[in-house]
Amino acid sequence: MDNSYLKSKKLLLVDDEPELLTMLTTILSDDGFNYIVMASTVQEAISKAHSEKPDLIFLDVMLPDGDGFSLMQQLRKFTDVPVIFLTAKDEATAKLSGLGLGADDYIVKPFMPQELLFRTYAVLRRCYKGEALTVSLEGCIIDFGRAEINKNGEILFLTAKEHILLETLARNEGKIVTVDVLCEALWGDNPFGFENSLNAHIRRIREKIEEDPSKPVSLITIKGLGYKLNTRK
Repeated sequence: MDNSYLKSKKLLLVDDEPELLTMLTTILSDDGFNYIVMASTVQEAISKAHSEKPDLIFLDVMLPDGDGFSLMQQLRKFTDVPVIFLTAKDEATAKLSGLGLGADDYIVKPFMPQELLFRTYAVLRRCYKGEALTVSLEGCIIDFGRAEINKNGEILFLTAKEHILLETLARNEGKIVTVDVLCEALWGDNPFGFENSLNAHIRRIREKIEEDPSKPVSLITIKGLGYKLNTRK
């Protein structure tokens, strides 16, 4: 899946840990994001949000002059920009507080770079619709915006896990995606022990997208490594 139209989006990172800001900037810029703005306090974040008009904001919950929840309430007075909370606090009440305010996602530190990128693209695609919402395979077309497959005129629907799995593979079209990365995308911070479940999802997806699921031509197994998705140009 072509994410190039999203890489022009401006990102505002709000955190008071210089090391984390540096790490976030490195992960995002290495993946092609060129417009990254940083802030380390509530007041600086409000100022940057006014002046820079970011397309996505990452908010830490704990800040030296306030907290991310109250900051988001202040931001909502003048912008509807999507927000991802990024914090070490993993209590259910904190998560619900953030999502209850209208946050678009919530990532608990520590996290893997692949998880950060996956969630970033997911939020950006959801909020900024572009042309790159469909993928053509041999014999079918996947519409990620509708979570459905058009296979020779028949409409088949994707489950939530199938959608995440296919989208992760499509973002890395033609490249090998390891089992660990796919399990992490599906099950989050503790992906170990889910390989059999992953295999079951792969089988069900092949039944939906392949002409002959026992001889796949689109969703290919790379023995000992993972899987890759071959799309049609």
